[in-house]
Amino acid sequence: MTNNDRIKTAYEGVIMHRSRSLLTILGIVIGITSIILILAIGASAQELVLREVQTFGPKNVFVLPGKQPEGFSGFAGSIMNDSLQERDVTALRRKENVPDAAMVMPYMEGSVTATYRSQLFSGALLGGEKDIFRLFQLELADGDIFSDEDVAQQTGVVILGTRVAEKLFDTEDPIGKHIKIKDKNYRVIGVLHKKGQGAAAAYDDAFIMPYTTVQQYVMGVHYISHIIVEAKTEASIPAMVRDIKTTMRESHDIKDTTKDDFYTMTMEDAAALFTTITDVLTILLTAIAAISLVVGGVGIMNIMFVSVTERTREIGLRKAVGATDQDILRQFLFEALILTLTGAIIGIMIGWGGGIVITFILGAAYGMDFNFFFPFQGALVGVIVAMSIGFIFGIFPARQASRKSPMEALRAE
Repeated sequence: MTNNDRIKTAYEGVIMHRSRSLLTILGIVIGITSIILILAIGASAQELVLREVQTFGPKNVFVLPGKQPEGFSGFAGSIMNDSLQERDVTALRRKENVPDAAMVMPYMEGSVTATYRSQLFSGALLGGEKDIFRLFQLELADGDIFSDEDVAQQTGVVILGTRVAEKLFDTEDPIGKHIKIKDKNYRVIGVLHKKGQGAAAAYDDAFIMPYTTVQQYVMGVHYISHIIVEAKTEASIPAMVRDIKTTMRESHDIKDTTKDDFYTMTMEDAAALFTTITDVLTILLTAIAAISLVVGGVGIMNIMFVSVTERTREIGLRKAVGATDQDILRQFLFEALILTLTGAIIGIMIGWGGGIVITFILGAAYGMDFNFFFPFQGALVGVIVAMSIGFIFGIFPARQASRKSPMEALRAE
């Protein structure tokens, strides 16, 4: 028998028992589908995160309080640190210290609850200087931004996100009205254009004030949450980061770099962090999904053993008319490979279609621009792994079939 004959015979054996074949490949289909979905959604999420990170400005470097975080506990600890002070902003603004800096801005963040008459709304609180609108690509739908004088005089003014304005004022014009935060009135001077999509949608729920006002009246602190330093060019960022660290250490009188009470984060660092997180999650979920392939392989082995038992007389008849052990072994092995290959192809097709549907649903549900990315390499690896599993788990029942004595097989009921 040629390999073509063996493959044809194996295919006929699979088709002859359609229901059993479909149940046999179910584990392979589930495994491959899960892997394709996980890799596709992971790639889509990663691309979305990287795209959203870029909205914060590729030339921006964040100086954050505390030590470089290691894990969640370290990150949480650094957020609560009060190591950044006004003197640090002054030092970073000196051209001789950081010549590549185009702009240095102190930045405050927190959360507040505001009221207007009987209406109440809780949202994010952002404090900065007038450059905050340019840095975060925020445009006004109405009103005006606060001035340098407002920052210097700690003026009680606020700019609202669109959802804040809608919830507090409904159809009423908010410009010139006063909202109350922590028993103090703040005059609304502007309303932002609606973002409504992706991470930037968070600005729709935000209150934006001069950072000095946030420090003095809202949060009651003297430290600064972050310092944002904008580079003149993207190419100058590495040199600027080195200058920032040198200046901050001098400002804090730090001689040992392991004692730093601050750290820097570029947009490239942020992107790398999110990429690492999504990569780890994707690997873990893919490993879990791969268990289905192993389960599917065990199912194929069990069904093939049953098939060998049911077809004992067929095996005896084939051997009686001249089939060799190798012919029988390859026939049953080809059946196992056909089953796994079929399962892999079906799984890829379902995964492809399911990935498109899921990314569309996620985009519509969360107002995000999810792009579907089919993982061609993942699909190829999945097929190779599935075929390997089919070979490994199919070889044992195939060997059992090939070793049957034709006389005993013909006598079997």
